[in-house]
Amino acid sequence: MKKIVSIVMAALLAASVFAGGNKDSGSSVKVGVSMPTKDLQRWNQDGANMKEQLEKAGYKVDLQYAGNDIPTQVSHIENMITGNCKVLVIAAIDGFSLKNCLDSAKSKGIKVIAYDRLIMNTDAVSYYATFDNYKVGTIQGNYLVEALGLKSRSKSNPVNMEFFTGDPGDNNINFFFGGAMDILKPYLDSGVIVCPSGQTAKAQAATLNWSTEEAQKRMENLVTSNKYGPKGTKLDAVYCSNDSTAQGVTNALKGAGYTAANFPVVTGQDCDITSVKNMIAGTQAMSIFKDTRTLAAKVVEMVDALCKGANPPVNDTKTYDNGTGVIPSYLCEPVFGTKDNYKSLLIDSGYYKESELK
Repeated sequence: MKKIVSIVMAALLAASVFAGGNKDSGSSVKVGVSMPTKDLQRWNQDGANMKEQLEKAGYKVDLQYAGNDIPTQVSHIENMITGNCKVLVIAAIDGFSLKNCLDSAKSKGIKVIAYDRLIMNTDAVSYYATFDNYKVGTIQGNYLVEALGLKSRSKSNPVNMEFFTGDPGDNNINFFFGGAMDILKPYLDSGVIVCPSGQTAKAQAATLNWSTEEAQKRMENLVTSNKYGPKGTKLDAVYCSNDSTAQGVTNALKGAGYTAANFPVVTGQDCDITSVKNMIAGTQAMSIFKDTRTLAAKVVEMVDALCKGANPPVNDTKTYDNGTGVIPSYLCEPVFGTKDNYKSLLIDSGYYKESELK
């Protein structure tokens, strides 16, 4: 645990040193930052952290949230292009819908950094900054293996599990869900994991817009069709790729009568405040922590390098092919939080105040 905290604190120190030492580096340079929505906590934090660190580094920032509406995001990006932004940092609503406007950016020599979600089918994307998304999935999968004791079980003593992932337009689900299923599929194949609904394919588990409401509706339908409940069909776990889907699942399971004493193991990602509260209450087992301050600091480094005509830092040149070729990427390290370590991971590092989790 001390190691996790030290990693987080070291990243924050590096970010502060970088930001404080380059205040004049981009004094007349404008950077466009396009975020999907304000409806999810994590994008508010991502946008705020990005703006703060870019401005500390001396850049002018045009930060826009698109309300999960693709035409609005396209319009924002077009305005950033005509507004003389030198670099665009874009977290796409739909990674397949931005080709035309980004072709225009490329024609004007504007560099594009895909933020957290890879933008597909355009050679206008110069770099990609994200967390190790495949590792996110494998951490979630391995957590379920340990929490459910799958290594010591057989098909005569199986666990019942359902599966939820995110929006089909988000390339990240291929890595989140793929990483988790690489860990869990052998147990499915051997009968140690049983999915009563049979909905184990990515398309079946997908959740439009990563919506809490859509996840809740689907889980409620699964509860009804499979008769899940404390006195009904046993449900041991629900794999959820992120917190917004986990929150919908949790809401549905509470409605079915589950309490902290008998709650299925539910995974998540992002350590949203609601999900951290659910972990403390015993209605979500874990969540992947991706410190957006660390990612924002890395993006500031990438922007700074591009504006100076240098090569941005990357640590992956093999994984992320957007259909036009592999995009040079920087992958930050994810870790996981539980009710046992959230204080050291989230409060001691300054990510949240303890009062926010009451």
